[in-house]
Amino acid sequence: MHKGDEDKLAKMKDFKQRMNFLGISIVMNAAGNALTISTNLGSAVWTGSTVNLSNWIHIPLGTTLFIYGIVITIANQLLLGHFDRRRLFSNLLYAFPFSYLVSFITLFWNWVGVPGLGLAARVVLDTIGIMVIAAAVSIYQRSNILLHPNDDLSYILRFKFLKGSAILGQWVSYTPPILITIASVIATGQLKAIGYGTILALVAQGMMMSWSETHVFPQLKHHIDI
Repeated sequence: MHKGDEDKLAKMKDFKQRMNFLGISIVMNAAGNALTISTNLGSAVWTGSTVNLSNWIHIPLGTTLFIYGIVITIANQLLLGHFDRRRLFSNLLYAFPFSYLVSFITLFWNWVGVPGLGLAARVVLDTIGIMVIAAAVSIYQRSNILLHPNDDLSYILRFKFLKGSAILGQWVSYTPPILITIASVIATGQLKAIGYGTILALVAQGMMMSWSETHVFPQLKHHIDI
């Protein structure tokens, strides 16, 4: 076999592996976010922000998540400083099915009785949900085929502006959802899906992602294209 053919086969194998990990990460991300919503003890920062925005503008959660995704997709293009067609479609292709998958799996967690569990059990499940989200984001950021706009934002900030720091990238990317949550609470007088899990995500999700890179499918390496 010629060297060129070997390289082509290696690239095809690598892409197939990345696609498999992408599929796993989408389900993990949606299930983790839905679990944090169902426990009602605080969702990941972006998810909690979306729940409050949905409550404010009276649009279903899945649709609000998708609208949010479109806005952040545009912001990502501006941060890149040039039009990236692959990234644009990547963000939108991830956001659409993910948005409604979260809404559907939330109904499932509610159906199996998560909201009615005792406080201790819901704290454990909320913690697991945040950990699963962090691991999922780590997986699909490393795969770098499709990225949710929110996580692509932290990815762009991390590698373009913050010297590769997952922790700083995550913290800086939380500015928009925090501001939107504050505006929603002022407008409605209600605070939803913000609590223990949100604080955990604010403080530790970046660290969980860094840990996941070396402990959750460590054979999957970053495919950086910035």
